[in-house]
Amino acid sequence: MEKQNNKITSRNIDFAKWYTDVVRAANLADYTSVKGCIAIEPNGYAIWEKMQEILDKEFKKLGHVNCQMPLLIPENLLNKEKDLVEGFAPEVAWVTIGGQKELEEKLCIRPTSETLFCDYYKNHVKSHRDLPKLYNQWCNVLRWEKETRPFLRSREFLWQEGHTIHATAEEAKKETDQMLEVYYNFFNDVLAIPSIKGRKTEKEKFAGAEYTLTNEALMYNGVALQSSTSHYFGQKFSSAYDVKFTSIENKEEYVYQTSWGTTTRMIGALIMVHSDDYGLVLPPRIAPKQVVIVPIGNNDEVINLSNKINKELLENNITSYIDNTDKSPGFKFAEAEVNGIPVRIEIGARDLEQNKITFARRDTREKMIENKDINIVDYVSNLLETIQKDMYERALKRRNELTFEAHNMSDIENILNTQPGFIHAMWCGDEACELKIKEIKGCKSRCITEEPPIDTKCVCCGKEAKHHVIWGIQY
Repeated sequence: MEKQNNKITSRNIDFAKWYTDVVRAANLADYTSVKGCIAIEPNGYAIWEKMQEILDKEFKKLGHVNCQMPLLIPENLLNKEKDLVEGFAPEVAWVTIGGQKELEEKLCIRPTSETLFCDYYKNHVKSHRDLPKLYNQWCNVLRWEKETRPFLRSREFLWQEGHTIHATAEEAKKETDQMLEVYYNFFNDVLAIPSIKGRKTEKEKFAGAEYTLTNEALMYNGVALQSSTSHYFGQKFSSAYDVKFTSIENKEEYVYQTSWGTTTRMIGALIMVHSDDYGLVLPPRIAPKQVVIVPIGNNDEVINLSNKINKELLENNITSYIDNTDKSPGFKFAEAEVNGIPVRIEIGARDLEQNKITFARRDTREKMIENKDINIVDYVSNLLETIQKDMYERALKRRNELTFEAHNMSDIENILNTQPGFIHAMWCGDEACELKIKEIKGCKSRCITEEPPIDTKCVCCGKEAKHHVIWGIQY
């Protein structure tokens, strides 16, 4: 049996260590002297840039524009919405000294920016003609997390946060639904991660929201990851921050508000769903570099063909590069593998004597020997699409294998003691039952789903069920 990368612990032996090993081996991120904060290295940041590029384009298609709000929030501004304050209080970091002088009012380092957008909107909205405002910002936030892990949960992280205001509840609710759909499509179509969408319970919704919609994904080890959320605030924030407008009927009303966001946590999801004991595995649609060409030797024919193939691929929007570094071919192969480059093309003098070149898939590690005169663009394009599709299908198969039904508390306990995963179970809607279920290995409601009921009774108390809920252990 071929040996795995010796820098990477097997994921079936120690999944947490495997994850950290892949992050380090692929040069995605590193620890820093700032406790709980990571340095995102060029390989990791390139993935984030690709995510930004694709999502930003989708946001703008729907009429959103980017802006930038301050990093600091005055305490009095934060305190205007009590639910938000209570929800984020344990995670807030405060600035109390400026230079050598104690501040008259302490400033919160933003954990989220609802308050800042409300403060801005109240001064820039007067009439229904000023609506809607469809704003988004790409920024960093700070939350004082107790336990951290690269990309999944760090104190400072990168994200985007959309904040929109509307003249009617219907329009704002449509926005909330629409943005969740953008995230859902991105996860499934681009990241090749099958996800589920639904509504958070009252206990699990965003602090200050009327309701929260969520996109949930299951990692290879059966642990759930909240991957993106979209919140409907109604008029809760606008009434607290006095964001009013004059309606078409000439009446003064509070605006209806939404927010939605996703983070660099998506990089963690990519690793935990797709990668293996040899390193990072990236779906072609999110890979910053889709193809690496490895010339073997300095033969003129090898170099010329490498340059020709690279030029053709780049001209057809396939991101390729030639590894011209002074390293052995074996080292180059291993480096491309651990970094997750979807396709590797090996060009050597010996193969060219037989009119052949070699292609290698990163996802399956399979090698294919083809005629060097094939239509390289068509071949690589088809191969990339095949890899994208196959990666999604494998992830879907794994998720389905780790999806279970529970009809009583013993079922939940047996499932979680054997193999964590998504657990479908009915719920009466009582928070006491939700908390009782959480006593089993920290199992939490992931979302309320619109799927048909699997039972008539609550999995916990046996009373009449109101909701079909998907449960699971979370990161």
